[in-house]
This record gives sequence, C-alpha cells and structure tokens, in this order.
Amino acid sequence: MRRSIEPSEVAMDPGSGPFLLPAEYAAVRDAVRRLAEERIAPRAAEIDRTGEFPWDVHDVLARSGFHAPRIPEQYGGSGADALATAVIIEEIARVCAASSLIPAVNTLGTLPLLLAGAHELCARYLPLVAKGDAMFSYALSEPEAGSDAAAMTTRAVRDGEWWVLDGVKRWISNAGESRFYTVFAVTDPDAGTHGISAFVVEADDPGLSFGPKERKLGIRGSPTREMSFAGCRIPEWRIIGAPGDGFSLAMRTLDHTRVTIAAQAVGIAQGALDAAVGYTSRREQFGQPVAEFQGVRFTLADMAMRIEAARALTYVAAAHSERGNGDLGYFGAAAKCFASDVAMAVTTDAVQLFGGYGYTQDYPVERMMRDAKITQIYEGTNQIQRVVIGREVLRRAASGSSGPVR
Repeated sequence: MRRSIEPSEVAMDPGSGPFLLPAEYAAVRDAVRRLAEERIAPRAAEIDRTGEFPWDVHDVLARSGFHAPRIPEQYGGSGADALATAVIIEEIARVCAASSLIPAVNTLGTLPLLLAGAHELCARYLPLVAKGDAMFSYALSEPEAGSDAAAMTTRAVRDGEWWVLDGVKRWISNAGESRFYTVFAVTDPDAGTHGISAFVVEADDPGLSFGPKERKLGIRGSPTREMSFAGCRIPEWRIIGAPGDGFSLAMRTLDHTRVTIAAQAVGIAQGALDAAVGYTSRREQFGQPVAEFQGVRFTLADMAMRIEAARALTYVAAAHSERGNGDLGYFGAAAKCFASDVAMAVTTDAVQLFGGYGYTQDYPVERMMRDAKITQIYEGTNQIQRVVIGREVLRRAASGSSGPVR
C-alpha cells in the first residue's frame, strides 16, 4: 500500500460522480472489518470494564500487520500510506475505540523517526515495532503544558556522550505498556521553541518511572499514565533529528496524526449508527418498529449525513498527509475537529434512540459516547483546531486567495 493517492481518487468535483475508494483500499477495509468483528468486537465490553490493555488484540493485529501500519517495508512494516492507515483505524474504532489506539499510538510514536530520524535510529527501533515485539508512544504534554506545548519544562542536559532528562510528562497514551517513547525536552532554555529537542527513551532506562493509570471516562483499555524523569541518562545517538528541531517536529507529527484521530472518530460514529439502526429496526412500540417513525428516521438520516461528510473530509486530509502538502495543517485540523464533533453528536443521538437501554452497559452505545469525548480533546483540543483553521482562513484572505482551500 505504498502508492501515493491521487487527488482525483479522494476529492471529486460536484457532479463528477460518486466517491469510491480504489479497490486496494476497499480490500483493506474488508479485511480489517472481518478481523474486528470476529476477534475484537467480542472483547470490547470487557476491555472497557477491566481497563486492562488488550495484549491479545495487539497480537491479533500484529499478526495481520494492522498494529503499526505506517512503518515502511524497509524496516519490516507493511508500508501502508495515510489513507490505508485511516481506513484501518476507522474499522477498528467502529467496534472498539480503545483497540484502535494500538495502531494510532504506534503511528504517533514512530512518525517523528520517519520524519527526521537518522537511518541508524530507525533501523534500531522500527523493526521491533513492525514485528509486534514493542509499541511506541509519544510524550509531549506536561502538567502545565497541554495546549501550550512550548511551555514545557522537562529538560535534557548534555553530559559528554549522554543526555540527562529531568521532568514530568502527563497524559501519555499506552505509557507503561509501550517499550519505546518519543520524548520532547528543552535543551536550550534561552531559545524558545528552537530550544526543544526530541529523543527516544526506552521503558527500562534508569531514572524513568511511571505513575498509576488515570481513571478515565472512556478508552479505558488504553492506559494513560504520567512519566517522570529523574536523572534519566540516555546515549547521545538517541536524539531524533538535530538539537532544537523538536518543537517543529512535534507540530509536523501532529499535523499528520490528527488525521488518524479523525478516522477514529468516524469509526466510533459509524459503530454507533450501525447499533442504532439495528436496535430501532427491531424495537417495537405502538405496534411497529421504532425505525418506522418519521422522527427516528430523521435522526438516523442526520447521523448518516454527518458521518459521510466527516469520512470524506478525513480521506481528503489523508491524501494531503500522504503528499505532505503545505496545507496539511489546515486539513488535519479541520478533519479532526469536524469528525470528533460528529462522533460526539452521533453517539449522543444513538444513546437517545436506545432510550433507557442506551444508558446501560448492556448495549454498546454508552461506551461509544464515552469514548467519543476524548477525540475532541487529545492531539489538540477542538478549540485549538479552530484557532489553526481560522488563522489559515484569514491568511488566505490577506493574501488575496479566494474559493475553497485545496
């Protein structure tokens, strides 16, 4: 799946015909959907209930090559492009959002290496992830540096052939389960955003410790922990890119991976719609299936329209990600923001359509609603995404540009 996506395959002009995924992507969708329905869906409720990381699901995905799809073939991966990765995450999230974070977090953690890492660094770590022997997480946020990532205080000080890290990272997905971490730290406190660098840290490095799992509303099967560094010494060759390039690398990475969160949100929404259609078609009130009532059909119609719009925007953003377009920041933010808002609205509607049953754990829609909420928050809150989108709209207006952003 290494072929770049042509614009005509993703975004079609009005009136030019229906959007269709190329056959190779449809085949990926079919394969992931079968696996998800057979091996992941039966586990979803238990994963949510126990809050334990689903290593059995990880192993199933690893055997199929869906656990870390973006790792190139030269490092032992499947070499999936951005659109194929979005399809994979969407289909897993359709049945279990927590499980969809296995490929999503591996993508987030490894992408800085693919964007800026030396070949030797990539060759040391990426094959282990590709084989399923390790996972890779991303450590950017801190207790006082969430949306304002540049305010981070974690330090990395050069000591001969070593870097010594001190500080705290918070809200780290799969922390304590992943073997490797991309960690951002200040290496020159006088240089602002140009004084931040990125490093690979291993879970067993002396001086690194993990806090307890956060008690979360949703995605409970993806543990979130704090990471603390106290004199954590790592060799100098584990720096990703050049010193001072870390902040720009972090932002470039998020431009790409916000597409995966959009895909996750689309999958959650689709799962909720599927459940709502099935339930309202079976449930009878006043002598007929609930789905026969016009008000219910209108709700289902609105849900379906929103999902299709979110999916189309997500796939367009994936095409921009694959090509590395300069407007990826806009499209990544727009897809993530819109799709996650859709996921929250659709899952809330699904709970309503289930009535009292929707509020119980006997049905999956309450879990889907809880899972959907985080898509509006992580990898940049939707308020931040709107700042990014609005800034680009005003920039284009100031430059004399008009019409749609392409």
